[in-house]
Amino acid sequence: MSLALIIPSASIGFALGVLTGIARVFGPRWLRAVGDAYTATFRGVPLVVQLMIIYFGLPNIGIYFTPYTAAVLGFILCTGAYQSEYVRGALLSIKQGQLKAAYALGFTRWQAIRSIIAPQAARRALPGCGNEIIYLIKYSSLAYVVTCIELTGEAKIIVSRTFRPTEVYLAAGVYYLVMVNAATWLLQKLESHFAIPGFCGDKK
Repeated sequence: MSLALIIPSASIGFALGVLTGIARVFGPRWLRAVGDAYTATFRGVPLVVQLMIIYFGLPNIGIYFTPYTAAVLGFILCTGAYQSEYVRGALLSIKQGQLKAAYALGFTRWQAIRSIIAPQAARRALPGCGNEIIYLIKYSSLAYVVTCIELTGEAKIIVSRTFRPTEVYLAAGVYYLVMVNAATWLLQKLESHFAIPGFCGDKK
């Protein structure tokens, strides 16, 4: 169940973060305001509170979700907000003179962003976005607060039956450690693949 929570949350949350980050930098004023409000809200409110609002609060206004859907939705909205901040920072780190040069060469605004700004920003955002995926793996354990039985929830059930918390929670911790280390290794390979020698502290 943990992987079933993490994979869609990470992929959709990343896409949401990219779109929001781009909107916050290059969008019209109203769209920037919406993006800023979304990011500030979901970065400022603790994830556990977000999950409780989605699962326990929204039914009061007639909106219902299954435990799994509520957990995934909460993770997507939260991780998307953090991802958007990494993307926004990476986009703003690119010298805006490059846009002017692209305009002089006949590029449209979005052609310049897609062909010149975005590839550079993607390399700069990758470490931060990768770290957010690592965080997502760890805070996926909060799904149990909305009765979604993933690894931590299953561990609590086993402990209630066996009264052996040390062994059970240690095993759960090892499982999380394996997932985090595997994700870290994959992300490092991805960073190495897209790195430019001598750029942004690359060690090649």
